[in-house]
Amino acid sequence: MGRAQRVSFFSQRPYSSEIAKTLASGELHPLLARLYAARGVASVDELGLELKYLLPPNTLLHCEDAAKILADAIHDQRQMLIVADYDCDGATACAVGIRGLKMLGASPKQIDFLVPNRFTMGYGLTPEVIDLAKEQTPKPSLLITVDNGIASHAGIDYAKEHGMDVLVTDHHLPS
Repeated sequence: MGRAQRVSFFSQRPYSSEIAKTLASGELHPLLARLYAARGVASVDELGLELKYLLPPNTLLHCEDAAKILADAIHDQRQMLIVADYDCDGATACAVGIRGLKMLGASPKQIDFLVPNRFTMGYGLTPEVIDLAKEQTPKPSLLITVDNGIASHAGIDYAKEHGMDVLVTDHHLPS
């Protein structure tokens, strides 16, 4: 049986150079200006970059509970492990999570991260990922998922059976 071939290619979307220049004349980096122009954004006003456009935190489901869990974990010097997906938004969320926890007062020794191989361990917080987390030194007592976990019921239950609490942060919809 032959090997499957992977074919990757990139294509450039057409964009208006005038719109890109207009976008770049504000606070946008020229690369971002070209990307937005290629996606049909004609004005910086369409982007809603100001803080006033963010959702109020209290409108996010269980946000106050999550804040308390994180505050207590930081205060109690609990070992936290961020479990991220390997794609772009997962890697970004992992970096933001680490940086955010440090800004909230967590020591670098309290925080670690794990980016499991989706192809060998499955997607999300699987029992196989929990087994890998159990091997961490020191063993984490709080797992924080970023960009995954919303449908990981078996993995969450397995983590709890092994003495680990789980905080799920995921922009995907539950299954």
